Amino acid sequence: MPPQAVTVVTLKVGSVDLQRELPGLVSARNVAEVRPQVGGIVKRVLFTEGGRVAAGQQLYELDDAVYRVAKRSADAVRMSAETTLEAARRSADRGTELVKAHMISVQDNDNLQSALHRAEADLASAQAAADTARINLDYAHISAPISGRIGKSAVTQGALVVANQPEALATVQQLETVYVDLTQSSGEWLQLQQELAAGGKRGGHSEVRIALEDGSAYPLPGQLQFSDVTVEPGTGSFLLRVLVPNPNGLLLPGMYVHATISEGVLNSALLAPQRGITRDPKGNATAMVVGKDNKVELRNITTARAVGDQWLVASGLAPGDRVIVEGLQKIQPGMVVQPAEAGAK
Repeated sequence: MPPQAVTVVTLKVGSVDLQRELPGLVSARNVAEVRPQVGGIVKRVLFTEGGRVAAGQQLYELDDAVYRVAKRSADAVRMSAETTLEAARRSADRGTELVKAHMISVQDNDNLQSALHRAEADLASAQAAADTARINLDYAHISAPISGRIGKSAVTQGALVVANQPEALATVQQLETVYVDLTQSSGEWLQLQQELAAGGKRGGHSEVRIALEDGSAYPLPGQLQFSDVTVEPGTGSFLLRVLVPNPNGLLLPGMYVHATISEGVLNSALLAPQRGITRDPKGNATAMVVGKDNKVELRNITTARAVGDQWLVASGLAPGDRVIVEGLQKIQPGMVVQPAEAGAK
């Protein structure tokens, strides 16, 4: 019988861009919960649920009758304090002239100056009370703190709300750009350090590619913002945050996606085709190699990670080895074969 024909791939050393696909969760870049700062009955809801709102746009109008009355009362007290201060200022000015002419005593002049200072303090207190009343009146007209998309309203017309209540009236989110929060295990990070220590350089994370839940590619790349510096003890992972443009609103908060990030470049990488690597029930990897005199050798190998349709080989193979990728079913170790390079004509 002639030697069995097999197809081989001769391994070569090259540079490999180490990439990692990680699960991610979309979140809004800015989120503002709308809460009342004064209590009252909701008179009107002034926005469309799910629509866009601008910063400062009025969202709710509360019954402000009590606050308008309080403001008028505070303004009246302030005007009275202004009148008292004006009178005290004139008396103090006259006292200064009279004490120079020895027409009143120094004690009387001191009393007039003290009355002036009390009137100034009373006016400052009245002005503060008037400002507080004006602010409370403004708070009865609840506005959007930021621009963005607003969700559903938690209250309707006629509902009673209270100051700083725990339940938000509505939530405004900015979605023109969104965050994608990724989680990477500390074990994967340590593996990356070992791979780079063997000869490579860390990647700049220039772009992050996003894939949607249905597997389709998101058209716009994201930019890695930061990596967390603390590993979560419960999960053994840490956070990576990616900023992604979202002009069409395709990415919504709470959506699950997958992101592919570039972790670094391994300069002396040895890749073996996956179709030439088999595994036993325990998961140990082996490869059939054409050795000296075209005899088949069985190699026990260690793989680090998948790179496309190839395995990154950590040990067991060397550059120049001819790994059999076709004809594996008809051979066994020690047989003499007739190798042909894959892709050769």
